[in-house]
This record gives sequence, structure tokens and C-alpha cells, in this order.
Amino acid sequence: MNDILLKSATELADLLVTGELTSVELTTLSLERIKKFNPTINAFLHVDEEGALATAAEIDARRAAGEKLGRLAGIPIAIKDNIVIEGMPTTCGSKMLDGWLPPYNATVIQRIRDAGMPIVGKTNMDEFAMGSSTEFSAFGPTKNPWDTDRIPGGSGGGSAAAVAAYMVPLALGSDTGGSIRQPGSVTGTVGVKPTYGAVSRYGLIAMASSLDQIGPVTRTVADAAALQEVIAGHDELDSTSLPNPVQKLEELVNAAGDVKGLKIGIVEQLSGEGFDKGVSEQFDATIARLEEAGAEVVTVSCPSFDYALSAYYLIMPAEVSSNMARFDGMRFGLRAEPTEGPVTAERVMAESRGQGFGDEVKRRIILGTHVLSTGNYDAYYGAAQKVRTLVQRDLEEAFAKVDVLVTPTSPTVAFKFGEKVDDPMAMYLNDLATIPANLAGIPGMSVPCGLSQGLPVGFQVLAPTYRDDLMYEVAAAVEAGAGNVPGSCPAVEWENN
Repeated sequence: MNDILLKSATELADLLVTGELTSVELTTLSLERIKKFNPTINAFLHVDEEGALATAAEIDARRAAGEKLGRLAGIPIAIKDNIVIEGMPTTCGSKMLDGWLPPYNATVIQRIRDAGMPIVGKTNMDEFAMGSSTEFSAFGPTKNPWDTDRIPGGSGGGSAAAVAAYMVPLALGSDTGGSIRQPGSVTGTVGVKPTYGAVSRYGLIAMASSLDQIGPVTRTVADAAALQEVIAGHDELDSTSLPNPVQKLEELVNAAGDVKGLKIGIVEQLSGEGFDKGVSEQFDATIARLEEAGAEVVTVSCPSFDYALSAYYLIMPAEVSSNMARFDGMRFGLRAEPTEGPVTAERVMAESRGQGFGDEVKRRIILGTHVLSTGNYDAYYGAAQKVRTLVQRDLEEAFAKVDVLVTPTSPTVAFKFGEKVDDPMAMYLNDLATIPANLAGIPGMSVPCGLSQGLPVGFQVLAPTYRDDLMYEVAAAVEAGAGNVPGSCPAVEWENN
């Protein structure tokens, strides 16, 4: 394997500045690796070789002319297939949108283009971001580069696998209940859900609007910091966008390392029982390293977390039911007409949605429609929103006592394909530790902390709203203490097999 691809995005950016590497050379290496290994991994649904190389050549020319460029100019990036790019196929992993070419760019895409980053393609995902394993894509599952018999997490398994397999140094994902962080945990990558509203959602095809958040997928905390600086900032096109200035996160990460005086809280409800032994051992070892570095570690209780998973799986399907209503064969998406009988609006909708949506999407639409129906709204959806408020209050009280909260990111390491696909409840439990951050809108990050059964384990850092900087500071200390993940992803050696 070319050693260039093993370097972090920030290391590559430095090589581009010094002239030791060109963007065309780097992008070509990335595209060649995608071409060679994507048939095995299925991380990409679409590759834009021509467009990526054209951007790379433009950046090289501008750099040669002495133009001042952004920090990540010339670094290739992959985009989860629910973020729209003008003229590039966007499917959300669904037959419903197969072949659709968006007429506009998402705000994050415009910012990436303005930063001069070549977009190499769109990555695979669970259909409309509904899943925890990327087994629910209409275009086949993505495989985990650590073990191709295992899942890469979901819904953003394609972005995580692409970064873990050294196909690209950077990717974007979306996180509704853990869809960046859980794939990060099981693929040994860094996955970040910024504070809700810190990154514009304009151009993200909505799953559950009050929970969705775009964020970075990288191999190092510094890379995530640099990428978040590119995509963050207020956007007038997104009514939930925060007016806060963009934080200088990479600078903070590079200066981080001293956690003396920081108070770190272990969430009582998200540790111990329900987590694999190996996951708990790596979590405990990471806590011990933080204590050795001078952090004060205490246990805090968030009683409402016992009900967070149930509340999420009522609020999220309700919003899914509303957001998916537009895909009816008449306004948006696949149109399928009945083969027999009259062609009525009702029958066209039924046929289109029946053919266009997969089982998991249908399951969530049905559940969401049920909880919003007359007679059930207060009992289910209304009660779930009350639990959401309790989660927010518990977190406020916890952050009054500690600087950050920490948990294992996922209860298990990557499981094998088919192991949970027929058991929705077992699948939903993968989001146990990640969901509270989405319900409360706080930032969360998964950073690799070790191995269990030869597979990556993720350590989650949660910080108060607007304190993404504090989250990055602690995550950098975790990364430094772990020496990144001990061992190397087998993807490094694929060329030799």
C-alpha cells in the first residue's frame, strides 16, 4: 500500500503546502484504491473520478500561482448519500430515489467546494438513514474493513468503511441517533456529532429533523477538528442554524493533552450491564489513563436515560412518518402504477411506496403514523417528548457537576451480517449510548480506544451544548493515551493478499 494514504488529512495538507505532494497525485491514489477495493467493501454508491480530478488540478494550479488556500484544500473527501450534490446521483440508499440528480448543493457541499476539496463520490448507507448496520441499503451492504464478514455500523457505514479502508482520508456523515459515532466505534474511526445547529442541515435529506446532524468522519481527532471548521457556521437557509462563531478546533486539539483539573463523569446508566466484557475493559482502561493524566473521574446518574431509547424510537418514527410522506410517486421519488384496475392517486401512492421503500423504512413509517394518530398522540408521542425534556434536564444537572460525560460508544464490537437483521429490538439497542446526545442536541464524539476480539472499541465523549471545543480537547487526550487503536486495520495489507 502506498504510505501516502496512511497519513492523516492534516499531515497530507502539510505535504501539499510544501509541494512534496500534489492534489492530483493524492486524489489519483484515492481513486485507484476505491476502484480496486470498492467491489469488496461496497463503501461507494457513486464515484466522480472526472469531477474530483478536475478540482484537484484546479487547486494545484491555484497553489502554484501563490494563491492563499484553505487548510484542507486539495484533500479528497467522500459524502454520505443523503447529502445532496448538484448533478451527482443521490439515492439515500433507496430504490425510491434511484437515479435522482439534485438541482442544488447542500450548504456543507458548497463550503467543501469553496475550501477546494475534491469530492470523490457518495457513500453507501442504510435506506434513508434507518439502520445500525448498513444492511438495509437497497444497493447491498457495506462490509467492515476489519472483518468483511461483519457490519461497519450504520446508518453511515459507507463513510466509516471508506475512511477505515484508507480509500479517503475524510468523509461526511449524518447522525440522528448515533449514525456517525456507532460506525466510528466499530470501524476504528473518529466520528463526530456536533452541537445541533452548529453545522447546517440545508441539503440533508431529512429523516428526523429535530435529531439529524451532519458531522465529520475521520481517522484522527485533529482531522475531525479541521473538517468541522470547514463545514460549521451559521446558514440563513437553515432555520435551526446557530449564530455562534466557528470555533478554532484544530488549534485547540494540537495544543491539547493536559487534562489536569478536568472533571469527567461516567454515566451510571450507560456502563457495566448490557455492554460486552471486552468493551467495558477497554473503557475502564481508558478511564484509568485519564485519571493517571490528572483528570478527576466521578460517577453521575441520569435516571431518564433508562427511558431514552424508548422515547427516541417514538419521536424518531413520528418525524420519519412526516418526512417520508413526500415520497409518494406523485411529488417526489419512484412512480409505480398498478398493473391492473383503475389508476387512482391512492393506488399509485400505495404501489410506489410499496416498491420504493424497504422493510425497515416501512416499519418506521407505520410505527410513526400509529403514534401520531388520534387517541395515541398524547399516550405515545407526547409522553416521549416529556422524557426528552427529562433527558435534557438530567444532562444539565450532570454538566453542572462535571466538565464532560463519557461512555462506551457501542455496547458491542462489530457483529456478523445477519446476526440482528431479523430482530429490530436487538438492532435498536446498538444506539443505547448515543441517543441521549441527539435528544438533547449536545455534541458527542466517538474516538478509538483499543481492541476487543481483535476489533475496534469506541470511547464516547459528551459535552454541554456549544462546548464542542471541550469535547475535542478530551477526545484528543483519549487518542493520545490510546496511541490511536493498537494494531492496524487489515485493509492496510489487502494489496499483499
